[in-house]
Amino acid sequence: MLLPQASQASRGSGSTGCSLMAPELDTAKGAEMPRGAGAAWGRASWCWAVALLWLAAVPGWPRASGVLSRRHWPVPYKRFDSRPKPDPYCQAKYTFCPTGSPIPVMEGDDDIEVFRLQAPVWEFKYGDLLGHLKIMHDAIGFRSTLTGKNYTMEWYELFQLGNCTFPHLRPEMDAPFWCNQGAACFFEGIDDVHWKENGTLVKVATISGNMFNQMAKWVKQDNETGIYYETWNVKASPEKGAETWFDSYDCSQFVLRTFSKLAEFGAEFKNIETNYTRIFLYSGEPTYLGNETSVFGPTGNKTLGLAIKRFYYPFKPHLSTKEFLLNLLQIFDAVIVHRQFYLFYNFEYWFLPMKFPFIKVTYEEIPLPNKNKTLSGL
Repeated sequence: MLLPQASQASRGSGSTGCSLMAPELDTAKGAEMPRGAGAAWGRASWCWAVALLWLAAVPGWPRASGVLSRRHWPVPYKRFDSRPKPDPYCQAKYTFCPTGSPIPVMEGDDDIEVFRLQAPVWEFKYGDLLGHLKIMHDAIGFRSTLTGKNYTMEWYELFQLGNCTFPHLRPEMDAPFWCNQGAACFFEGIDDVHWKENGTLVKVATISGNMFNQMAKWVKQDNETGIYYETWNVKASPEKGAETWFDSYDCSQFVLRTFSKLAEFGAEFKNIETNYTRIFLYSGEPTYLGNETSVFGPTGNKTLGLAIKRFYYPFKPHLSTKEFLLNLLQIFDAVIVHRQFYLFYNFEYWFLPMKFPFIKVTYEEIPLPNKNKTLSGL
């Protein structure tokens, strides 16, 4: 089943994007998480982190010696057999998908209208502020012409964006601790005001009930095997055709995958412009460092492990003004001056030799697919 609906407070939290099913959570009651734990990375913390990274650069911490660089790019996003139960340490500041429901089975001859939904990230807190920067959250709406019912479907983080982007450094643990899961959320209703006021609510296609039911089966499989969120796109440069090292996995990617799958099922999309937010890091060819065991285990590289933890330390949440300013300087020194970044991808660590312009937020057009030529690589 899909995870429960995102409330207006939790909606739009994703990579500059989204949420659905997490089998270990009770969808009937909602994925309710106790509040107040130290692991609750709030959106404000993430905003500071982005501000920090925008200037970022990390001191000259060493690369792992003797590690091999992988040559097949971009590194494929790793899928899993099933979704693990969240660790109790990981707590959400805003309940994930609190009013979600299972995807209904539609009548085969129903005409289902499909809508593209987009609104500024964290609109519930900052209004249209991030909309001016084109930092947007994406979702999909559906309307059954037989019943007149509307539905929203989106994909986002279970424990807010900061937890998906940076780890917790727990004193009792040698390795960084990650609270990173993303999932799909399906719920009845479309909040017209939320999507229209500062964003987009536009019809992009009409599909049959049979197509919708096919999509629902695919969404369940996609959601159960794609379990973690990835904020960053990593490329060699901003130039067209530059090598891509890593792709993001966020709300916009979920929307793109779903549209592509609907095109495979025979959906015909309108010819309208569709843009999506993407956050890029720019680096030379990444170096593979290892997984948690090989880096932080009993026979791991202690020097490398310390370097990774030192890199992540300035991104910790709940900072005082003084701590924030000091950490800002550390991040600038690390990412910009020394041009280093440690990326956690597929539960493995990579070293990125950072390059100008280091980080960039873009709002790029990615055309809607058609049934004869679907999007590739999603």
